[in-house]
Amino acid sequence: MFASRAAAGQEIYAMNRHMIFLASRRKLSFFHRSVSVLAHHINGKAVPSKSTTFFDVKDPATQELISRVPQATEDEMKMCVEAATAAAASWSKVSVSERQRVMFRFQNLIREHTDELANIITREQGKTLADAKGDIFRGLEVVEFACGAASFMMGETLENVSKGIDTYSYRVPLGVTAGITPFNFPAMIPLWMFPMAAVCGNSFILKPSEMVPGTAHRLVELIEQAGCPPGVVNIIHGSKDTAQFLCKHEDISSISFVGSSVAGEDIWRQATLAGKRVQCNMAAKNHAVILPDADKEHALNAMVGAAFGAAGQRCMAISVMVLVGKARDWLPELVQKAKKLVVSAGTDPRADVGPLISSAAKRRVEGIVGEAVKEGATVHLDGRQVVVREFPNGNFVGPTILEATTSMQCYQKEIFAPVLVCISAADLDEAIQIINDNPYGNGTAIFTSSGVAARYFQNSIKVSRHSVV
Repeated sequence: MFASRAAAGQEIYAMNRHMIFLASRRKLSFFHRSVSVLAHHINGKAVPSKSTTFFDVKDPATQELISRVPQATEDEMKMCVEAATAAAASWSKVSVSERQRVMFRFQNLIREHTDELANIITREQGKTLADAKGDIFRGLEVVEFACGAASFMMGETLENVSKGIDTYSYRVPLGVTAGITPFNFPAMIPLWMFPMAAVCGNSFILKPSEMVPGTAHRLVELIEQAGCPPGVVNIIHGSKDTAQFLCKHEDISSISFVGSSVAGEDIWRQATLAGKRVQCNMAAKNHAVILPDADKEHALNAMVGAAFGAAGQRCMAISVMVLVGKARDWLPELVQKAKKLVVSAGTDPRADVGPLISSAAKRRVEGIVGEAVKEGATVHLDGRQVVVREFPNGNFVGPTILEATTSMQCYQKEIFAPVLVCISAADLDEAIQIINDNPYGNGTAIFTSSGVAARYFQNSIKVSRHSVV
């Protein structure tokens, strides 16, 4: 298979079962770059898929093809559930203290491999290396919490609840659990799920986003290196078909989901109909109210970070700023601060704002901003035509600031990009009404120097009525 002809300057290399032919150094006659196809991770082993359907994983800053992800076949998904079922039966009998020790070792391994994990995240997802490390750290905090399982898993007793009757409650494992995670936090959101499931004695099946699978694979390798037995944490790949399988399979007891409302509502319906416990965290439209008595510099700096950090691709981003009264006069200063942010690839140490996840996401954002202009919105800062010379093919959208009304699509839709929609309100009551009328919201904030106004806001706001079910 290998040959060398130094006189002619020809070399033939084999890599990952693909041939790379480099002809004469003077002339390139053929070149084929090897692209890995990710396997599932089932029962502690890499299981290559027999699928004929694949999803491309691309670097959002360059469009370079990194790997391909299979759509799991029916047989592969069943194999994964069988492995998780067998593992749950034995793992649930392992002492809580031993399961805690696995988590202690796991959190140490995450710390040791933070740089490696951050590089995987930045290459697949595009966020800056600083954001990627923050992604990992927020997930690590959950692993640290899991180290205290002996405390939060304690049950309760009550003697003589009725004559001659005592009550006892125990926290027991559910069995096989599953999680479906999005592209925007490749480390944090999986780490919300499988460490807690595992330390409580369950097995877990993870379906990571088909756009950012690499981090999940590395994390599962690390938890097994920490002593978690094969089959306790598994990965199967795919898109809608895989999600539907997890929702319907009778041996899976619960589902956790983070992602869009369209997918989340479908998962909620299917999984609850199958009798599963379900938690779905879906679309958000988070508002920040700025009162004219606020510390202007502090408020504007906070808005720049909250609106444009992580390229706006986070469910806790502030995507709407409600300016009360004369606070509207602060808009020009906000624009100047946003203009100073550096848009570039996540690997660029200067970068403040990285690319969006895909070219389709970029086109969608550009379409929403264009529609806002047609509806009469004022564009104070337009990031649609941002140019990053070193990365001309990246999915870049620069910080964008729109002044709009609540009737416009740019306000009503979750944009999921570095786009801040500004709404004016005459007073605090109108600002509160705007927020309470919006069906989405993971959180909200107010900037004011008045304790009375802050308390009134806190007691009047109704955020999260629909964002978590």
